[in-house]
Amino acid sequence: MQRVAAAGSLAGALVTLASTPYGREVRPDMDLASAQHAVSATLLWHLRVLAGWGPPLGAGALRLLGAGFEVANVIGHLARLHDRPAPPPYALGSLATTWPAVAAARSPAQVRRVLSSSAWGDPGGDDPAVVALSLQLGWARRVFDGVPAAADWAVSAAALVIARVLGADALSAVGPSARRDATHVLGRRWQQAGSIGELARHVSGAAGLVLRDVDGPEDLWRAEVRWWTTVESTGATLATHPRPDLSSGIGVAGLLAADSWWTRAALAIAAGGGGDPAEVLDAVA
Repeated sequence: MQRVAAAGSLAGALVTLASTPYGREVRPDMDLASAQHAVSATLLWHLRVLAGWGPPLGAGALRLLGAGFEVANVIGHLARLHDRPAPPPYALGSLATTWPAVAAARSPAQVRRVLSSSAWGDPGGDDPAVVALSLQLGWARRVFDGVPAAADWAVSAAALVIARVLGADALSAVGPSARRDATHVLGRRWQQAGSIGELARHVSGAAGLVLRDVDGPEDLWRAEVRWWTTVESTGATLATHPRPDLSSGIGVAGLLAADSWWTRAALAIAAGGGGDPAEVLDAVA
């Protein structure tokens, strides 16, 4: 990560990545958005490989963790149906659940019908913002219920989603199903919050920790960095199990996901002229 961030330019960073596992997807002629998408696609490939190793590593749990890529695909497809730009869909392979049916939908209303008949449930509308929040909070709820070892990740992720909503003054986009999922994961008190600072005081545990000292939208980057450092540290602990099992599979997935996020951040730093990612960590310590 440090070598990528210190490359001084996006072109230099991509050359550095070419000799790493990310070289599977990254090409030297990519712009920043495409390169970051390629880094995420590499993470997805590794999750598919892990899930393919079968029950010892918890294929079902890994599918739930990897459902964030399905969320991204659905949001992107809906954006294109609204004639808005969106990145290309990820190749989900065996991690796909609802995506093939959503990909065949030719209208926002059809997307909503497909989701309503799936494990995601009715998003409460077909507006992209409403659907996105429903899927993001639904993902947090499914991980919270289905992957106990990653429950704290789900709790703090839900807190981040709600914090972004409050920061954007967009509570009206949180439909009934999304509110139920948020309450299921965060407890009822989050609904009393009218600002990010109030939310931090109305949630506890992992959610309270990730929002510590986060008072406004300008501080949300601190919460996101703190979330990823927690995923990384918890993942490292889980991955040290002496035998390959469900916990170690989740831990490896967390480590891979955190490395992917830091690599995307390093690409952005390099594209801006380079720098030291350690300064970001120092800022949230």
